[in-house]
Amino acid sequence: MTPMTPLWTPFALLGALAVLAWGAAVLDAALAGGRGPGVVTGPLRGAARELVRQRRRTVMPDVPLVRAGVCALPVAAVLAAVVLPLGERPVADLSVGVVWFNAMEVCVWWSLWLTGWGVNSLHPLIGGYRFVAQGLAYELPHMFALITAALGAGSLRVGEIAAAQRGLWFAVWMPVAFAVYLVSAVAMAFWGPMDRPVGSDIAGGVRAELSGPDRLVFEAGRYLLLTVAAAAAVPLFLGGGAGPALPPWPWTALKTAAVLAVLVWARHRLPGVRMDRFTRVSWLVLIPASLLQLLVVGVVVL
Repeated sequence: MTPMTPLWTPFALLGALAVLAWGAAVLDAALAGGRGPGVVTGPLRGAARELVRQRRRTVMPDVPLVRAGVCALPVAAVLAAVVLPLGERPVADLSVGVVWFNAMEVCVWWSLWLTGWGVNSLHPLIGGYRFVAQGLAYELPHMFALITAALGAGSLRVGEIAAAQRGLWFAVWMPVAFAVYLVSAVAMAFWGPMDRPVGSDIAGGVRAELSGPDRLVFEAGRYLLLTVAAAAAVPLFLGGGAGPALPPWPWTALKTAAVLAVLVWARHRLPGVRMDRFTRVSWLVLIPASLLQLLVVGVVVL
């Protein structure tokens, strides 16, 4: 945290992430067929039930590994968010903010693998392997999309990338990079079409043996990760907090909510994708397209 960062900023960030993640859970429940006022309070009631539910135990689990993996998911999401401007200023205005964001996202691999391995059960282990395969497919296009935005601004500082879009959003003149980022964001949060690591065909995959507080922390981390992935699209491609009439922070919140709503909607409208097919599409389509976009931006900027 830089000396110029107000002390209330970390608390504002945590509050904003919690509210947006709760909103995503409510929208998810509504799109799944929930009706009435119970949909709004449903995530809170579900959290209360998990808090008092007994933890499920498998035979000879590695409990420290499981707890470390489960807790690492929300921690990685929050740490990735500290470089994202909350309006005008992030919690940590790092000169390598894009690199930091990508590094924290890679920690999700570690989280899911430890969870799937540590419980000593077949289906969670398969889910962990699936996420590793998914990560190998999405990470390169994801990284190229981030580099394209950084190249367009001439900086790895996330705030400077947002400021470079005063005249034109990067999503407008870098549409391929923006589209690739959204696809990789869904894969990063193992969400919607890319939820095979926690798929019903393997009884819930990584989370199959989780219950009680462990299940609650894991699910909260998943929604937080999805929220952070949506929030990162705002300074990277949608102009950050820039907008007419309102201060920067409402525009940041509105844009984040809009991207988050699209990602939640995708879960209920798009079919699931097999990892072998996604890997093929990634290497044959996403990587060449993102490299071509990077080349075009490099020619225009340089």
